[in-house]
Amino acid sequence: MPSKNEDMSVITAAFEPLERKLILDIGCGKGVLARSLSDLGACVTGVDPNGEAVAVARRAIPAGMFHQAGAEALPFADRCFDGAIFSNSLHHVPELAMREALQEAARIVKPAQPIIIIEPLAEGSFFSVLRLVEDETYVRAAAQKVIDEVLENGIFEQIRRIDYTRRERFTDLDQFLDRIVAVSPTRATAVEEHHPQVEAAFLRYAKVAADNPTILEQPMRAHVLKAKT
Repeated sequence: MPSKNEDMSVITAAFEPLERKLILDIGCGKGVLARSLSDLGACVTGVDPNGEAVAVARRAIPAGMFHQAGAEALPFADRCFDGAIFSNSLHHVPELAMREALQEAARIVKPAQPIIIIEPLAEGSFFSVLRLVEDETYVRAAAQKVIDEVLENGIFEQIRRIDYTRRERFTDLDQFLDRIVAVSPTRATAVEEHHPQVEAAFLRYAKVAADNPTILEQPMRAHVLKAKT
């Protein structure tokens, strides 16, 4: 089982040592993962279709390189990275472009190097509250389906699959709402419209820790793949 920081445990195990590795963070957002990778010595490049998020990432991680681009059209030469990571991002790619996004990752990664896909499943207490703001049941299932398809078709080989539960701590409902709106600002309208229902669900599903913060659980699935050549 992955340890306390489950996502980073999966990533470091696949790339160890991370120092000086050329890693592409696909769907980098504001650079949260990129910062962690950079702190561990990786040479990080990030891409995201959201220009505002890319600008934040550039300011936050001066040592990184960040580009505004979609996962299905990466602006890089063939075989120029030591690995690529989709961290909670594949299900945000338009469904018809998900397969192309995986093929693009295979194109820009050096032979036999890891491509990691970390995705939330459509279950758990975090999801039960989130779905009142944005129901991702379909897109999360679509992401898993396309991963299964590229494995069945022999495009990729699976090195490892890890299922685990991410436990996220929040001081209150407002912190949870800030977290989910930061991921997708378009959720702000739905938060306002459905606030009473979201608050009721948060109080129903959140567990209270011994030191008082509330915990929501999100089951995750990580695939470590490599492209077949």
